[in-house]
Amino acid sequence: MGRGRRWNCFISWSVGVVLQLLFLFVNSQSLHRRTLPKNNIKADLPSPGVQLLQSNQQVVMSNGIVNITLTVPGGAITSISYNGSENLLETQDTKQGDRGYAYMYMHWDVVWNTPGGKGVTDNLEGTSYKVIMQNENQTEISFTRTWTVGSTIVPLNIDKRFVMLRGSPGFYSYAVLERLKGWPAYHIPEGRIVFKLQENIFHYMAIDDERQRFMPMPEDRITGQVLDYPEAVLLTNPTNPDFHGEVDDKYFYSCDDKDNKVHGWVGSDPTVGFWMITPSDEFRTGGPIKQDLTSHVGPIVLSMFISRHYAGEDLAVKFETDEYWKKVFGPVFIYINSNAAAKTNPSVLWKDAKQRMEKEAASWPYSFPLSEDFVKSNQRGTVSGQLLIRDWFVSEKAVPRESAYVGLAAPGEAGSWQFENKGYQFWTQTDSNGNFLIRNVIPGTYSLFAWVPGIIGDYKHAHDITITPRSNVEEKNMVFEAPRKAATLWEIGIPDRSAAEFFIPDPNPTFKIHPYGNNPIQKFRQYGLWTRYKDLYPDKDLVFTIGASNYSRDWFFAHVTRNVGNNKYVATTWQILFNLRTVDKGANYTLQLALASANNAELQVRINGPQSAPHFTTGLIGMDNALARHGIRGLYRFYSIDIGGSQLVVGNNTIFLKQARNEGPFREVMYDYIRLEGPA
Repeated sequence: MGRGRRWNCFISWSVGVVLQLLFLFVNSQSLHRRTLPKNNIKADLPSPGVQLLQSNQQVVMSNGIVNITLTVPGGAITSISYNGSENLLETQDTKQGDRGYAYMYMHWDVVWNTPGGKGVTDNLEGTSYKVIMQNENQTEISFTRTWTVGSTIVPLNIDKRFVMLRGSPGFYSYAVLERLKGWPAYHIPEGRIVFKLQENIFHYMAIDDERQRFMPMPEDRITGQVLDYPEAVLLTNPTNPDFHGEVDDKYFYSCDDKDNKVHGWVGSDPTVGFWMITPSDEFRTGGPIKQDLTSHVGPIVLSMFISRHYAGEDLAVKFETDEYWKKVFGPVFIYINSNAAAKTNPSVLWKDAKQRMEKEAASWPYSFPLSEDFVKSNQRGTVSGQLLIRDWFVSEKAVPRESAYVGLAAPGEAGSWQFENKGYQFWTQTDSNGNFLIRNVIPGTYSLFAWVPGIIGDYKHAHDITITPRSNVEEKNMVFEAPRKAATLWEIGIPDRSAAEFFIPDPNPTFKIHPYGNNPIQKFRQYGLWTRYKDLYPDKDLVFTIGASNYSRDWFFAHVTRNVGNNKYVATTWQILFNLRTVDKGANYTLQLALASANNAELQVRINGPQSAPHFTTGLIGMDNALARHGIRGLYRFYSIDIGGSQLVVGNNTIFLKQARNEGPFREVMYDYIRLEGPA
């Protein structure tokens, strides 16, 4: 950072401090009268009300619990204090090793590029500031920017909003993004809201009930050894010697968007929790099982709204010149809590944050946002119905199935919801009778989709659904005809869009694995598992014998390349051996093949001839990169492959599965489920 920039940052910080000191002086009597409970923070305690103090360069919002200072007119938060604490946000230069987060403090941002161009980060800095509402019960402020032709910034009109409520231990933020017809074509691969916390305060991170721990420091990544990609760093000289030999990687802490509702950090001195609560999944891209980042070393807290993680370029938002688009992202709630017991047990603040998350989710959609673009509950509609599944091999009748996923997304083909990235999605799961209820749907026209754990393929309702304000649509006669042509001869795996049921090896013993108490973490979230295939199959590839092999023990979770030394990789061919007592030479058999992930791969299928021309090939598929990011699924792909009976023989048969692309260690497919049917 240059001398001028350091001086500007010092002035900005000083103004913020002065404004906050003025707040503390004005509210001193109220703050002295109001003390926080020692053992339990209660949300929405009485307070002196919300106040707003403005200057030419800064604005401070305060409700006596939380103070936030924002730049004017940019709208970046430079300071957050809680109950009179020091600034909880980092104020120093962004350090090398922060993996591309080019910011100080906090901001919204998007990464964008013209077609074929290089990605550029735009921090969505406002050029105009406005107070939308200011009273002692609620304050909402807006930072806007209007795009003009010829500008080099992302072609978007932006409206960033910040909301503070009386007595609320935190604040809300949301953004309205808009592009007009006739603007240039471009892509947005990432969009998010990000906070960087004080690294000398926050050391304990919690993602879920299992993944909680004291974390390495940012400098540990700088002194460590970068492994196969920049995000993965072997800690060779950590500040805490207990972490020596561990690998740090932000993708260890990813989770499905349906579960990505609360995460954050716990600090010491002061003992305080800082949490990102995302109460709804409706404005994220890719559906409920799209995986994405959460908190990680920095200390970083973020909420991703648009990303290619675990999906690739298919999930980048791509605009054409004649396309109009407008979307509301958020609000998200930044929740701050405290508890004296957290000094010895930081998890108590996690439990409190979970309870707060449930309260926020129950309040969705919020009634307080003042933007006309945020659709309130009385302007939304409801869809209900019953989903039945008919798989004649299991039951002659259509039967209900519990926990089926049913959702509304932009109109498209069956399964297109997982590629959808411009509109809103609304999902639920069925009860034991197959009934479902989707509440608070934004008006519009949607396709009604479903997928069912235990059933291959995707369902799409026969007609699209139009939602109007306060409409209550009931759908009947919804029957998912499960993909099937004939009886099952054999099967491998569980059709659940995941490779988790297959054999996941222990990590390389050279890496130290962090212990998570008595709760086992997901075993696939370890670095370097792809290298274990060579250890298990140094010369020959996997052979699976129907009736003798066990897929949880004998089917490697990812079909990867083999490293043969000198950074050279070769394609691998797996074999499925099976016996047929009879063969109908004139009939068709069917190989039902479902993939949980693919990354720059090509899967070729051969029948009883390893050197023959492929009977079927996927061609080049996938940019999920799930293997390197410690995921167990990416985008789902399903293939129904006909096999003529003339290609099979009575007795022993072999299906050869070749992953033919060999350029590097991360060319792979993960299988979800394989089934041979027939004869038809």
